[in-house]
Amino acid sequence: MVWKPHVTVAAIIEQNQRFLVVEEETTNGLVFNQPAGHLEEGEDFITAVKREVLEETAWHFTPTGFLGVYLWRKNPQSTNYLRLCFTGEVFEHNPEQILDTGIVQTHWLTRDEIAKQPLRSPLVINCVDDYLSGKRYPLSVLQSFLDYTL
Repeated sequence: MVWKPHVTVAAIIEQNQRFLVVEEETTNGLVFNQPAGHLEEGEDFITAVKREVLEETAWHFTPTGFLGVYLWRKNPQSTNYLRLCFTGEVFEHNPEQILDTGIVQTHWLTRDEIAKQPLRSPLVINCVDDYLSGKRYPLSVLQSFLDYTL
């Protein structure tokens, strides 16, 4: 059997010291997460994070920086998640848009408010803390070579 992690993209979006998070229904109950989801076949990283933010929050998102790559597994029998986390800004909100399946609602919370919630994974607060510590990389560190030939 071939081992492969589940590749996800996530967005840290901050306005006035509050972060955009989603409250979502999971098999473990309601949890909080950044807008995030799986990279789809044929999709580059930037397109994926823009799509996920829009689907989960009804906000259009412009990535401005790259926060980092995170590998997480709950235990040796669990799925491995490889998360690429972006920073950026939102614009043009559509409050009439139906949110992605499982998303109950969105919230703008402070770091401390997020830390008090049940979280989807430890990556949620870890990414916020990395953002607050000033970690940023240019988007140019990511390169996509989809359908590229010499």
